Amino acid sequence: FFFFAFSEFSSKILCDTARISRTYSIHKLAQIAYKSMRVLAPIFLALSTACVASSFTLPSTSFIRGNSVTTTKFASSSSALCMKTIAVIGASGLTAQECVYQALKDGDKVVGLTRNPSKLVIPKGSGGSKADQPFDDPNLTCIAGSVTNPADVAKVFENDIDGVIIALGGKTSDVGDTMLTDGTVNIINAMKEKGVKRLAVVTSIGAGDSKDQAPFFFKILMATAMKKIFNDKNNQEKAVEASGLDYCIVRPGGLTVDAPTGVINVIDGEAGSISRADVATFCLDAITVDDFPYIGKTPCISSVGGTSWVKDRSKAARGETEM
Repeated sequence: FFFFAFSEFSSKILCDTARISRTYSIHKLAQIAYKSMRVLAPIFLALSTACVASSFTLPSTSFIRGNSVTTTKFASSSSALCMKTIAVIGASGLTAQECVYQALKDGDKVVGLTRNPSKLVIPKGSGGSKADQPFDDPNLTCIAGSVTNPADVAKVFENDIDGVIIALGGKTSDVGDTMLTDGTVNIINAMKEKGVKRLAVVTSIGAGDSKDQAPFFFKILMATAMKKIFNDKNNQEKAVEASGLDYCIVRPGGLTVDAPTGVINVIDGEAGSISRADVATFCLDAITVDDFPYIGKTPCISSVGGTSWVKDRSKAARGETEM
């Protein structure tokens, strides 16, 4: 009883302290510590009652999500009970691939929707030596279809979905001027019909009220070459904000395909760069962490801050091979 009470008390203090900080990674550490203690305390209580503590070993392995936080995942039935089914919309995109890969590595099930299933491969950032290889995981279901087609979207929700990540992309010349908004509205409608509440949507720095957080040259692009896509992003965000769902609109800085750093800063000032792997970690937490601190908010995130950031426009940043 003493151990249980102490764990409850100390973990709550840790969470309350973390809420004072604006740094996401510290808050996340507190959340995981709190949940871990809630799992561990009853286990130790049961062990002491049964008087077999000296001969019992917990079957566990360590894992790291985004290289930032180390915790313990319990084997067999505990993992099965915690398993979630996550829908990733636009699953073959570079950020979405990271979401798929990391969710599967965490033991969750994934249902992906993409126009190009053949392009859904293991990502460069987190995949290491397995990068660019096709997925071979029984917990992955890939549906070929378009987010703008309600019938295709409905196929995703034939599964019992716990949370949704929308990570759509593409040039307006290829996908149309309103694909982001139209597709997101279809997803929202399907979520409401099925009673799914958690939603993370990847947009961009500069969208909505974050225009002043974009670097100067990027603002010029937003008003010229990227005007159509940002009109669509802005309307997409408005649809999400009006949805009534438990949403988090994620606005990352300059995206790279680097390995995860584990550094995810929620910022008020000008954005720096961030790896797609770190963005995926943030999105997954937005739909799986019960007390995620940015529900109903539009956080701008980056790993590298400062005005010296220059967007990487190389083919490598887009996952292509340099010639």
